[in-house]
Amino acid sequence: MDRVNTGLMARIDLRGTQQSDLSKAELRAALPRGGVDVEAVLPRVRPIVEAVAERGAAAALEFGESFDRIRPATIRVPDAALERALAELDPAVRAALEVAISRARAVHSDQRRTDTTTTLAPGATVTERWIPVERVGLYVPGGNAVYPSSVVVVSVRR
Repeated sequence: MDRVNTGLMARIDLRGTQQSDLSKAELRAALPRGGVDVEAVLPRVRPIVEAVAERGAAAALEFGESFDRIRPATIRVPDAALERALAELDPAVRAALEVAISRARAVHSDQRRTDTTTTLAPGATVTERWIPVERVGLYVPGGNAVYPSSVVVVSVRR
């Protein structure tokens, strides 16, 4: 097992390591998870969700500024910034993200529900269709830890 910590993100290489080679304590130490008492954070989170639901992007920008001390000029990340970030991305990290994206797509594809049609009377049917959203806005907080997997699972569609 190899661990590299770059400050923002730790890279843990478990290739060649069998789960049976590690005790439960070693596995927990290798793959740390944050612990959150959901009930404890709801009083703080609920008003944020409600404000964003009511006021949309304006509220999201205000909260982003209060939490992250930055207010972007636009909600949408400019193409040039995305291209620059991709060019500067460590090739090993990119390869790992591409594997994660491939896996997320496979899971999401398998989880997609099929359309269902209910016939209420001759010629009267109701169909439920599951259609992916074409474009979304995401807020991915860094907090005390960076979880690229969180970005992958909420942003990747089939």
